[in-house]
Amino acid sequence: MRTSHAFLLIGAALAWAGAARAQAVPDAKTAYEHARAAAEANYKAAKARCDLITGNPHDLCIAEAKAARVRVEEESEAAYKNTLSAYTQARMRIASANFDRDKVRCAAVTGNDRDVCLEQAKATLVAAQADAKADRKSIEARLDAREDKLAAQYRVAIEKCDAYAGAVKDQCVNAAKTQFGK
Repeated sequence: MRTSHAFLLIGAALAWAGAARAQAVPDAKTAYEHARAAAEANYKAAKARCDLITGNPHDLCIAEAKAARVRVEEESEAAYKNTLSAYTQARMRIASANFDRDKVRCAAVTGNDRDVCLEQAKATLVAAQADAKADRKSIEARLDAREDKLAAQYRVAIEKCDAYAGAVKDQCVNAAKTQFGK
């Protein structure tokens, strides 16, 4: 009887610990949804603060709030999808949102200063987009190089197995296949 009580207590403790761990480590979709909801709530709060301001500072305040929302949403979506293209797309959209914010900032100045400001904003956009594309290409190149290196190492391991015969050779080949995931 005492043993069954002990097993019940241990089972209850394990179930409680498992439930607590499940709540402490949310899955990717839940984290993504929470981040989007938080971004929307922060945007609404910032917009309410911006409504107290008038003129260009109001427009700039709204543009900054939008850029902040886009940043959080895009970063959380990229983390949720967890692909190279998602991260690249997120960086492109964040750069575009920052460009929109910078255009609003440039509306406060006039004449040549405004033209310079707009050109600087455009240059920042182009640089951010170019960096995102270059980073993607460099990551893809590193992944391709890694795959090529692993394939070459696999071929070497298989070649080493040719020195053996029979069951030893089969074990060697199976070990190489296991090691390199073939």
